[in-house]
Amino acid sequence: MEVNKDGKKRVLLVDDEDRIVNFLALKLKVSGYQVICANDGEKGLELARTASPDILLLDVIMPGIDGLEVLRRLRKFSNVPVIILSAKERISEEVFALGANGFMSKPFNPDDLISEVKTLLQPPLGK
Repeated sequence: MEVNKDGKKRVLLVDDEDRIVNFLALKLKVSGYQVICANDGEKGLELARTASPDILLLDVIMPGIDGLEVLRRLRKFSNVPVIILSAKERISEEVFALGANGFMSKPFNPDDLISEVKTLLQPPLGK
């Protein structure tokens, strides 16, 4: 996993709710991550291709293409870890079938999210 020149892992946060984006971006930055944000699925996919994120935090309900479609398209060109953030609890099986690595139901404890990000970004044992 590539580390940025400043030594920080890069998190791509895709959510259309500014309040959530601003809060989580601050929480992630304070926790030592570089944060890139997108407020819709199209921009999120574009940044997933061009910004080389180490992990993607993805909301499901967004205008335009939703998070599930973003995940479908993303998996055609990237294996980056993805944590789905959604108020729709009943879709967890579907998101894992599409290739998500984690699922958090809104509202969630931001410290739990940071812990999940940290876990998914740890290198495999023995490497």
